[in-house]
Amino acid sequence: MTELGIRPLGKSKVQVTSLGLGTVPLSGFNADVSYDEFEATILAGYAAGIRYFDCAPMYGFGKSEHYLGHVLRANKLRENVVVSTKVGRVLKPASRTKKLETVYGIDWIDPLPFLDTYDYTYDGVMRAFEDSQQRLGLDYIDVLLVHDVGRAWHGDESEFYWDQLRASGYKALDELRSCGAVSAIGLGVNETESVVGVAREFPIDCSLIAGRYTLLNHAPLEAAFDELLQRNVSVIAGGIFNSGILATGVGGATATYDYGKVPTAVVEKVKAIENICSRYSVSLPAAAMQFVYAHPAVATLVMGAKNQFEVAQNVNAINEAIPPAFWNDLKEANLLPPNAPLPTTGR
Repeated sequence: MTELGIRPLGKSKVQVTSLGLGTVPLSGFNADVSYDEFEATILAGYAAGIRYFDCAPMYGFGKSEHYLGHVLRANKLRENVVVSTKVGRVLKPASRTKKLETVYGIDWIDPLPFLDTYDYTYDGVMRAFEDSQQRLGLDYIDVLLVHDVGRAWHGDESEFYWDQLRASGYKALDELRSCGAVSAIGLGVNETESVVGVAREFPIDCSLIAGRYTLLNHAPLEAAFDELLQRNVSVIAGGIFNSGILATGVGGATATYDYGKVPTAVVEKVKAIENICSRYSVSLPAAAMQFVYAHPAVATLVMGAKNQFEVAQNVNAINEAIPPAFWNDLKEANLLPPNAPLPTTGR
């Protein structure tokens, strides 16, 4: 088993390994994954030392929760791991529900026969939580995240859902945490601003933020991450490869940036990073992962994997030895801002 770092999630009692395993790629995202493949990937992560697993009702419209819960029960792993899932969506029968049109629409391959509907009210949060318990087969859930609340996802309708959350959704979250049904509360979003906004009005413990702090994106260093540190709100960092470009490099045939075509400016920046990687024999994924984990606000990296091989790649990358001079060269080349925290160890 690999030794992975461990950090707490805010003020909660939950502690997470430096690597978490996300289940989006295992739930029918651009690939048809069988239960056996799902189980083998989760078990490979566990064998490698990963003790944090993330899922959501949206992933495969219930598939990720059904599959993950069964893996944990069948292999008697529940007491040894941290599980996070999400609220804000309630699943309803596909035959009687209109499909949502969203910015980041996903056509899941072979999903369960449900579709998601948004509901951030007290009743919606409670129903979503109880439904997730049933799908997972768990009597408590370690981390509960409010999924995709904010302008990045909802656009002009964001205030409508913010009002739902403020009017009664917060109350449901507070009750679930207070009674011990969940141990940590936060958001699961693609933006940093909404996390800071919520932290100012409701005591969250953590938030999964996807794609906003990476080797290419440094905006949270301007103020957001400092404020989250001061408020003791831990960041669960997702999407740290910016949907692919920082995993494959510019030579990857399927390289994407934030799920779209890679802009020319990004291509040039990644080329410059790759040149320095080549000089020091450092892999681009290792640099991407270790850079993000070096920030003291970041508690863990949630990395998706669709098979055992990708799990091994991620574990090897976070443990890869990278000399301090590599990071200094990135700063001297203006590829990293002067105030970016840098890794001090190999993981």
